[in-house]
Amino acid sequence: MSAALYAGNAQAAARPLLSVRGLNAWYGESHALHGVDLDIAAGETVTLIGRNGVGKTTTLRAIMGILRKRTGEIRLDGRDMMPVPLHRTAHHGIGYVPEERGIFASLTVEENLTLPPMLGAGGMSIEEIYTLFPNLKERRGSGGTQLSGGEQQMLAIARMLRSGVRLLLLDEPTEGLAPVIVDRIGEILVELKKRGLTVLLVEQNFRFAAKVADRFYLMDHGQMVDSFATRDLPAHRDRLAEVLGV
Repeated sequence: MSAALYAGNAQAAARPLLSVRGLNAWYGESHALHGVDLDIAAGETVTLIGRNGVGKTTTLRAIMGILRKRTGEIRLDGRDMMPVPLHRTAHHGIGYVPEERGIFASLTVEENLTLPPMLGAGGMSIEEIYTLFPNLKERRGSGGTQLSGGEQQMLAIARMLRSGVRLLLLDEPTEGLAPVIVDRIGEILVELKKRGLTVLLVEQNFRFAAKVADRFYLMDHGQMVDSFATRDLPAHRDRLAEVLGV
């Protein structure tokens, strides 16, 4: 890892909730991740940025255990997660909200919320979720196919919160959503941060990410090439333009 990456990791290095070292991952014979390193402290919101196809979603899938063809080290609060099977990952406090959201179309909002078991002591009650997501309370009897894209995104996040996750992996939560809904998602993430939730976010909406993230990791060709705090964004404009092509 470069000196810049170490410097950007100063906060997480003190006591990382998630620590990833030398993570490689493959889709079949295609080598997608090349020695990914990252640290996230408890209560941080960290955003992965980079062009399409550089490995951001693959990083989330590898951490979650969806991708099993992988090598390296993934530790959650010191526990080695590499041998943990996918169906047990959630029991250790990791929740994943994919870009496609995974809502059960034939179930109502409330049925979607209550179907997954509450796995951790910190899981929110239905009443707490409805306080945080009043839109879902209003639509509690509506089927999954009747929800707007923004409501589906809120439901996907809320479902994870009920399970008691400590680390939430979010993949493109604002993709295709109206600006007013994007703002609401941002408000929710800020509130979750106040409650101590740790978030690893993949997000193309850079302005949105800058409002909610403590730090950024910049990815290119399946590896981390830079890391910096949100307050240091102005000093990294040239680097971002070089890698992102903006």
